[in-house]
Amino acid sequence: MTAPDATSSADAPAPAPSWRESLAVYLQPRVLIVLFLGFSSGLPLALSGSTLLVWMAEAGVDLGTIGLFALVGTPYTLKFLWAPLVDALHVPFFTRAFGRRRGWLVFSQLLLIGAILLLALTDPARSPLFVALGALLVATMSSTQDIVVDAFRVESLPESEQAAGMAAYVAAYRIGMLISTAGALFIVTGFEAIVPRGAAWMWGYVVMAALVLIGTVTALAATEPAQSKRAEAATQNEDALMRVFHAAMGAFSEFLSRKEAWAALAFVVLFKFTDAFSGNMTVPFVIDIGFTRNDYAVIVKGVGIAATLAGGFAGGFVARRYSLATSLWIGGIVQAVSNLSFSWLALVGVNEWALTLAITSDNFCNAIGTVIFVAYLSALCQNPLHTATQYALLTALAAVGRTYLSSGAGYLAKATGWPMFFAISVLVAIPSLMLLAYLQRRGHFETLEPARV
Repeated sequence: MTAPDATSSADAPAPAPSWRESLAVYLQPRVLIVLFLGFSSGLPLALSGSTLLVWMAEAGVDLGTIGLFALVGTPYTLKFLWAPLVDALHVPFFTRAFGRRRGWLVFSQLLLIGAILLLALTDPARSPLFVALGALLVATMSSTQDIVVDAFRVESLPESEQAAGMAAYVAAYRIGMLISTAGALFIVTGFEAIVPRGAAWMWGYVVMAALVLIGTVTALAATEPAQSKRAEAATQNEDALMRVFHAAMGAFSEFLSRKEAWAALAFVVLFKFTDAFSGNMTVPFVIDIGFTRNDYAVIVKGVGIAATLAGGFAGGFVARRYSLATSLWIGGIVQAVSNLSFSWLALVGVNEWALTLAITSDNFCNAIGTVIFVAYLSALCQNPLHTATQYALLTALAAVGRTYLSSGAGYLAKATGWPMFFAISVLVAIPSLMLLAYLQRRGHFETLEPARV
């Protein structure tokens, strides 16, 4: 494993922007558009997940049924299967009226609003099956919106605004999640003062559906990305079936033809592995050493969210100040080392200040790594003919490390104890850093230039 080579032209740092320049870029119209679309993407995630589970628990649904509802999140991991349709097909009226990307944005958001309203009308106590179908529709429409937003973000932001766009997107996504979790619960509590509990949940979901309109208004105010217009012009003489075929196959063949493609794919799988490996055990760890779930919830929803937002903007500054390879070194190292804060907490024991510091450090550093990683994934998606498909494939690969490779973390924690477990979780980052050194040495990052249609 080698450190970044400061003499390489690919890694030479860009001229340092002033703080005024760094802040001004966040006020650029394209960055603000991405910010509001990030909010729209983050908002529906919990409505078919954690918030829905609270509703079901209050309605008296048995725990076995509630546990099965984790499966309604499947569309988020399989969205790459229909991403070629988003890249290739026109939506009647919407594409003609708004353009290739904006048409799909407005269409998917209107369907999402309808799915949330349908879920609002269900009754978990009487018909959990209909709740499951409604939640599955919400997850499907939400993941479709994510496909389009990712493609729109990658294609609309110039290089000078990419870093700020990534930070704004991640920060707004987190705010959207906060609104649909803690915010939704507060809204339901407010409605309970005037209507029965079941109706309060229905109206809470109606309010969440109305908030999706923020993304719809944003899509209407945006302009179609120039790259998307060129891609549309290049394929206008092809029939729909051939466009879908070329989007699906082109996403694979174009990527695999690149230099060191397989090493890059392995790096995508492993980069966030250290974060997921420790993150999956954070809640059991905090409860096990003696904190209450309320202690954890208050700190995570308060200090944790603030640290995540600050880390997101810090990651954007790093990505703008340094080359992509150097930024990945910084993100990869800080997100791994931050796991040691939980080793320290395990030794300190039940101390709210120690928990606050550990949660703050973890959220701040992981947000830095996330923003830089999103910047890397965006740089890999170079051809607007299949941006949506490639980005969906890459995020699905990234989920492999989060979901499957980290599944044995509990057994390791049980065998080693908490202080050693979190120390080992730092070492889990070494394979990704070795791949980063290899890719840097082989000139991989020099090839990440925008492709032409």
